[in-house]
Formats: sequence, structure tokens, C-alpha cells
Amino acid sequence: MGTKIAKALFFVTAMMFFAVLALDIAIPTLVLCTMALSTWLVSLDLPVSRKHGGEAA
Repeated sequence: MGTKIAKALFFVTAMMFFAVLALDIAIPTLVLCTMALSTWLVSLDLPVSRKHGGEAA
């Protein structure tokens, strides 16, 4: 009986380890991709509506 419990406990522990390992890779990747996308969006030369004809800002 003890062997089955030990195997099940080891299996659950291994599953938790690899699940956390996947998150340890995925979360920073998403953060870095979001940062790169925001930098790219800011650096685009998008036309903005500008006031013409000497109007005050």
C-alpha cells in the first residue's frame, strides 16, 4: 500500500514541477513580447491630427 502512495505522490510532484517549469518560461516570454510590441507601436510614424494655421496649442 505504501508503494502505491509513494508512486502517486512522486507522480503528482513531478507533474507540478513540470507545470511550474512551463509557466516559468511562458510568463516572461509573454511579458517580453508585450514590451517589444509596445515599443514597436510607439516607434511607428503614424499620422496624427495636427493643428494648422497658427492655432494655439
